[in-house]
Amino acid sequence: MVVTLTPVPGFPMVRPGDDLAALLIAACEQSGLAPADGDVVVVAQKIVSKAEGRYVDLAQVRPSARAESLARQVDKDPRLVEVILGESQRVVRHRPGVLIVEHRLGFVMANAGVDRSNVDPDVGAEPVLLLPRDPDVSAARLHDLLSAHFRSKPAVIITDSWGRAWRRGTVGVALGAAGLPALRDLRGRSDLFGHELRVTETGFADEIASAASLIMGQADEAQPVVLVRGLSWPDAPTPGATLVRRPDEDLFR
Repeated sequence: MVVTLTPVPGFPMVRPGDDLAALLIAACEQSGLAPADGDVVVVAQKIVSKAEGRYVDLAQVRPSARAESLARQVDKDPRLVEVILGESQRVVRHRPGVLIVEHRLGFVMANAGVDRSNVDPDVGAEPVLLLPRDPDVSAARLHDLLSAHFRSKPAVIITDSWGRAWRRGTVGVALGAAGLPALRDLRGRSDLFGHELRVTETGFADEIASAASLIMGQADEAQPVVLVRGLSWPDAPTPGATLVRRPDEDLFR
């Protein structure tokens, strides 16, 4: 198997209200990278959120008493903490400089994904960017529009960069997925020596997202779309939400 990861060059800056599918189609056609059956189009969360207008201007935010209190404990802007709480179901852990929450979609992550980096300063006085409202819905929409235009069935992953509880450094993870199995269940298959796999599930979409993140980068690389070619999978598609561990299976929060 040969797998290639190719950045889609020349992708423009994305503004609120932009037709992201049309921008993807134009960039792919201009670069001669038309997605084919079995390809995976990996799209950075930032450009999805920007197109969906998921901005909040901190200059317009009035922090609650709870946000003020928590902000003092974590040494963060209380207006930012108010936005984070608005995107969260609950606070999981906190200490000075760190605020880990359970996002409204079930993700356990820092700051509910609210971010100031690579945010266009022209969209507000003090803009921050939220995650897409529903990354699986966003991925499915792009999947359908790309499939219709190119008359093929490329999968789509929306990826973000997360830290990890027991390891340093951020890695790419899949927030949303369409057209592929986000989680592959290998239980019942045999290993090289005939032993039955009893617990093995693979985060297929996360593995692809992490590989694409090597090309996308974390700073000023400006490579928000990567085309992955050469993978195959026998399983039916499942959304990115299947990667979120249920609370009754979680031994650590």
